Order: sequence, then C-alpha cells, then structure tokens
Amino acid sequence: MTTKKTEKMSNNFFPMLAKYDMSSLKIEDNGIKRYINLDTENIYLGGIYANKIFGKSKIPLVERLINDMMRTEVYNGKKIKAYKVVKAAFDIIDKKTKANPMQVLIDAILNAAPKEETTRLRFGGISVPKAVDISPQRRLDIAIRNICQASVNASHKNKKRIEACLADEIMKASKNDVASFAIARKNDVERVAKSAR
Repeated sequence: MTTKKTEKMSNNFFPMLAKYDMSSLKIEDNGIKRYINLDTENIYLGGIYANKIFGKSKIPLVERLINDMMRTEVYNGKKIKAYKVVKAAFDIIDKKTKANPMQVLIDAILNAAPKEETTRLRFGGISVPKAVDISPQRRLDIAIRNICQASVNASHKNKKRIEACLADEIMKASKNDVASFAIARKNDVERVAKSAR
C-alpha cells in the first residue's frame, strides 16, 4: 500500500528523463524487450514488487540501474546519492554522444547481456560443465550488474569520478567495445559455454 506522499514523489522522481524523447526508443532483442520497462510515470521509492514473481520486470529500467549502483558500501542504502550519479552520467552521455542516453543504455544492455552460460551436471560421482541458454530476465540482470560493477571498480582509487566511469562504461558497452568490462565478461562467459557444449 502506498501513501499519498510516496505517490507524489513517484511522479517527480525521474525529472532527468523529461528532457529526452522516450517514444523513439528501440529495443532490437525481442527476448529482453518484455522485461525492459521504460515507464517513467509510476516510480516508487519502496519495494512494492518485492517477493512477487517477475516483479523485477515491472520496475523501470533506470530505477533498476540506480538499485544496482547501491550494491557497494559507498552507495549502500543511499538511493538519492545513486540517483544523482546516474543523472550526472546521463548528462555526460548526452554531451559526448549527442544521442538519447536511454537509447545508449538500452544498446549497452543488449550488447552486454550474455546468451549462454555453463552449469554443473552431476553424473555418478563426477560433475560435468554443460552449456545452457540464459533466460531473458537473468540476461538483463547480469548486464546491469556488470555495467555497475565496472563503474564502481574503475572509480576505486582513481581521480576520475564515478559519474564519468559509469558514462564511459555505458558508452563503451553500447559500441560493443572489448575495452568495456561488461563486454569482456560477456565474451568470457560465452567462450567458456561454447567449449562446454
């Protein structure tokens, strides 16, 4: 149950996206498309989708990016601080690429999402690696997590601010650049899975 205060905050939580055209966004991958929520009107600060099946897919993409930025000790539980980082990163992407930052983020996620990984199957007394396809929900989770992890790792003991690191990682991943941490991790996972087919 949400209060009126929460609903009021929800309508103004992402003013940074108001200046971008959300109607022209394209998602090429039909598998991930249904799990990417581009809604910017119904944003809530609380966990209203917690413990619900496929509840994550109802959370807007930008909020999921902000939530993944809160995984580290610096931003743990500090949603407004993480929001400011994402907002500043979007401004940097807008200045450098002259493109819609949401489209750049979507392209980065589609490029950084691995298609297959390995699991361990037990036959008798031995365990054998076996390549399996990844579900679209997990592909999206892995891509967002790797992008955020890369930006946090790049800013650690570095003069470069985390906003610039996040913007650089998103731009590199959107171009499918192998210098991107998320793309490198995806290639490693798929290479191991290919050898385990």
